[in-house]
Amino acid sequence: MATIANVVRWWVMMAIVLLTVVGGLCASSSAGPAPQWEHLVDFDPNYRLLWTVGNQEVTFEIQARTLGYVGVGFSRDGTLAGADLAVGWIDQGHVYLQDRHIRADSDGEPIVDSSQDYTLLLGYENMTHTVIRFKRNLDTCDMKDDFPITNDTMRVLFLYSKEKPRSGPNSALPLPLVAFKGSRSIFLTQRSSQDELSNAPAISILELRNEDVELPESDESLYWCKIFKLDDFTQKHHLVRYEPVFDSSTSVRYLNHLILYECQGLSKELELLSRERGQPCFRLQPMHCNTVVANWARGSDGFTFPPEAGYPLESHQATYYMLETHYNYPDYTYDFSLFYRKNLNEQQRNIGVRSREDAVESPPPLESDPRSNTDEDSLGEDDDVAAMEQQMVDNSGLKLYYTHRLRQHDAGVLSVGLDPNWRHIIPPRQEKVVSQGHCIGSCTARAFPREGINIFAAMSRTHLIGRQVKLRQVRGNTELQPIMRDTNIDPSYQDYRRLAVPARVLPGDSLVAECIYDSSSRKSITLGGMTTREEICLILTLYYPRQRELTSCHSLPSLPTVLHSLGIEELASGTNPVVIASPAELAGMTLERRLTSYDWENQFESFQDATRQGSFKPLCWTPTNTMLPGIEAEAFGSNITRSWKPVDKCRSVHTNLVTETGPNMIDMPAMDDHESTNMIDIDLKAKMSRSGQQTPPTTNHRQVGRSSGSVPVLDSILALTMATILGRSLQ
Repeated sequence: MATIANVVRWWVMMAIVLLTVVGGLCASSSAGPAPQWEHLVDFDPNYRLLWTVGNQEVTFEIQARTLGYVGVGFSRDGTLAGADLAVGWIDQGHVYLQDRHIRADSDGEPIVDSSQDYTLLLGYENMTHTVIRFKRNLDTCDMKDDFPITNDTMRVLFLYSKEKPRSGPNSALPLPLVAFKGSRSIFLTQRSSQDELSNAPAISILELRNEDVELPESDESLYWCKIFKLDDFTQKHHLVRYEPVFDSSTSVRYLNHLILYECQGLSKELELLSRERGQPCFRLQPMHCNTVVANWARGSDGFTFPPEAGYPLESHQATYYMLETHYNYPDYTYDFSLFYRKNLNEQQRNIGVRSREDAVESPPPLESDPRSNTDEDSLGEDDDVAAMEQQMVDNSGLKLYYTHRLRQHDAGVLSVGLDPNWRHIIPPRQEKVVSQGHCIGSCTARAFPREGINIFAAMSRTHLIGRQVKLRQVRGNTELQPIMRDTNIDPSYQDYRRLAVPARVLPGDSLVAECIYDSSSRKSITLGGMTTREEICLILTLYYPRQRELTSCHSLPSLPTVLHSLGIEELASGTNPVVIASPAELAGMTLERRLTSYDWENQFESFQDATRQGSFKPLCWTPTNTMLPGIEAEAFGSNITRSWKPVDKCRSVHTNLVTETGPNMIDMPAMDDHESTNMIDIDLKAKMSRSGQQTPPTTNHRQVGRSSGSVPVLDSILALTMATILGRSLQ
């Protein structure tokens, strides 16, 4: 009997082992092979998000230093109001994942969705960390509770808690407002990858840095220009990546953008300037440094060129380069909501930027107790102010990665938009003001090669009240699909977005940079220009093959269009201040009074129609700061007979509705995983993503746009009048 009992016991044990192995194999196969992550961002030292975008879906993995619940979410403005959340945790060997949402008018409690649109792939924990992997459709078509993932700037929320939810499918999450750590603005679908470069042994690195630039005080703003001589490129090389180099975690807060320009010619002045430490840009005489090579703006990690293209570096073509750095005193409270003030401060502290002396990158620190939540707000603003007082100079710049192994195409940069100028007028107290900058077909016809150019990346640039941006393409009378479109831009996050498929632009095609502003918080008009209070509408495009005829393709509203938009037919000649001659009801009134007393509330629509339908001056600039010959002095927008309309992909699409009797969660056994991007098992050298805001200044130096060489006297007087009006309105 004992022998039989032992045999039975042995078979029972073997059955348990076999079931465990089979169950483990089934669970592992359900997760599929470990994905090759396209993107990785450390939101803070305790939370990492990895993701890969497919044709119709996106796969995420959360790695967080906690043994409680974790989550990621999306919302319109980066707050919890109206947020779409995926929340997961591990309890007693089982992984739980829930699709939840927060109502805009609620107390912040995440509610379980009736439609569960996230698919759990894998989950596990160790002594310190929790890892959850899952996927979802880019657009779940759950318009009630989910937030679609599009090419817009996404506000990504991140959560982690030391607590686990109680058992039960609809149980409340413990302290969700405490678990919410903040948000980041990110291009989820068009983010440039900063993976390790292929052919690494053939890659060389060059750093172009400023030299002890004194940082501005108070609310001052500074454009600083430094000339570099690069005469070592005796043979052609390709620039394949660039990224910022920050001097310290203090001075980085002053940085708004870094732009590297290629200069034409070998003048003695450039040679002398290359031996100096630099100077304010407005002191430089007009030089032929107009071709953009690299452009970093706050919020960006830099840019990596696609494998088929690189920017050409060859000394016999260009020996001198100019680095333009825009510094601004870091007043993050200006024109931002309470949430953004808090969010930006947290992001500044989480930047993780190291000084020049700290050359070795390291993974996010894991030392603190995983069961306790770090109180980010314990780092007060007094510490920030004290650090700023100590750091008064900056040596930041750009790091260039280049190779002698040439790629198939030379890349170039083309700027499209409105030339920064006072004629760009944005009325106050309006929720939607549309401005357009035109690159007309005659400019592209003269400059582009017969086979056209291929735009593979684009960066939009507005200041603080920009809300939407679109780069439109018109061929004949037909509007094609926009090259880039963002209906929810973040002024504090401006980066190049990589297009999934390059956009072909043929000679004769027209490009239109369209910007939409929300001036409802402004009490007076906003003018075009480079200062914080002014606005711009520019889109920088990266393309191949490079052409050397056109670097900036802008437009400027004509003076008659500006006057007509204000109901003015004619100005009296020789008057100062400027006086209106007609119509009769405005005769004798000064232009200043007309602008300050204009009934924007009732006359806005007529103003908008006049500016959009009126004439404009094409500005097609060459690398030598001259206009393309043979371009008309005045033009109108394209006569579009077939407009582009976005397609609704969610018609008649069914969502994954969960019955009332079924559990509103996904539950599967926990399993382990090992791969190179795991912050638990491997010391990954990951870059910390950076974020912030930018605010341009008052200077007569041109950034991307350039105004005409000879400005009419009337235009100068009008510009001074506008500046006077704007100055008084701000006092």
